[in-house]
Amino acid sequence: QVRLVESGGGVVQPGGSLRLSCAASGEISSLKPMGWYRQPPGKARELVGTSDSDGSTTYADSVKGRFTISRDSGENTMYLQMNNVKPADTAVYYCTAVGHWSGYTYWGQGTQVTISS
Repeated sequence: QVRLVESGGGVVQPGGSLRLSCAASGEISSLKPMGWYRQPPGKARELVGTSDSDGSTTYADSVKGRFTISRDSGENTMYLQMNNVKPADTAVYYCTAVGHWSGYTYWGQGTQVTISS
């Protein structure tokens, strides 16, 4: 079984910075990317970016140049560094990982990020 726990959410002013963490346990696939998603209030869930085990990353156009995804050396924790945040970044942020044996995509519980205006 795979368990994902997001942390680091909170309230921050526009233009500020925030760093989210996703701690993974269990047998996750090293051949599939981990991901960050977010769901703004009243809107659909959207992809923020992905991180492969080799360190390569992708980003949605809405966060390019502002957000950075990284993973630790053991690939058990993934981070989302959020810089120059905007009110539109307000959302519940989720991380995902694929189980090594099941191929199932697991989701964390989410962490709330609120950008004050």
